[in-house]
Amino acid sequence: MPPSDPSVFVIVNPSAGRGRGAKLLARYHELLRRYLGPYHHRATTRAGEETELVDRALEHGYRSIIAVGGDGTWGSVADRIIRSQRTDVTLGLLPAGTGNDFGKTIGIRLDSVENVVRGFADGCRRRIDVGRVGSRHFLNVVGFGFDIAVIDDADGFPVLKGDLLYQFCALRQLFRFKGLPIRVSTDTAPPATNTHLMLTISNGNYFGGSFLIAPAAKLDDGLLDTVSILNMGPLARAKIFSRVAKGTHVGHDKVITHQSRRIEIELDHPARYEVDGEVFTMESNTLIVESLPQALSVYVPPG
Repeated sequence: MPPSDPSVFVIVNPSAGRGRGAKLLARYHELLRRYLGPYHHRATTRAGEETELVDRALEHGYRSIIAVGGDGTWGSVADRIIRSQRTDVTLGLLPAGTGNDFGKTIGIRLDSVENVVRGFADGCRRRIDVGRVGSRHFLNVVGFGFDIAVIDDADGFPVLKGDLLYQFCALRQLFRFKGLPIRVSTDTAPPATNTHLMLTISNGNYFGGSFLIAPAAKLDDGLLDTVSILNMGPLARAKIFSRVAKGTHVGHDKVITHQSRRIEIELDHPARYEVDGEVFTMESNTLIVESLPQALSVYVPPG
């Protein structure tokens, strides 16, 4: 795996977006060759292999690592780069996932991928904050409650893809999810215990394919945006999510928001939660989430 000049390594998750990564690969390779010239690449063959590929690329001195996938792939690659403490490495992102939520915040979308690749070639970089939950770093969001129910539901519908899949499953769970008691403590507000429909802690603006969950979030302010949506009945849930889609839920009497560097989450028992679309289980009933300011260099589209 010798580095080329410039030193670019591309990691492809062909399973991202339920096979979307494989379908986009020819187009992406054509664009990368046109704008970057020679580069090295590998495709993952199993879940989690992207972390091994990142480690090997870093060992061989690559300074630009481009991840083709969705939020889960992007988050895993970012995590390994940050763990390496290599400040000379820049992460590039090409969308191939189901939601590609973080891309929406930073201007990386399927309908503008040529401009994204042009940003790689032009060296358009930006240092951004990342979050850390437990020992794992994340780019976009940590979520508890309703979004876990939606992710689980989505696994049962292999025909649907993209934003439509999340929207369909979210509608179903409006009538099924029971709510989750969570105690939230931040460095900017006193502790509060409430039964939540959903709790998100965001570095980026979007989640769930198209929901503008944290409209005030910025990638360079050193803060995470906590959004507590308290439990309510199905019809009220439908109304609040119509507002979440537009980012107008902030200020609603069932929505509590905070901006802070550190958040402590406590539940009655260890629960499952999502990190950039990947599901994990708490090791205890308490979890710490914090912001790491300016921790990662990423490529951004020109302009």
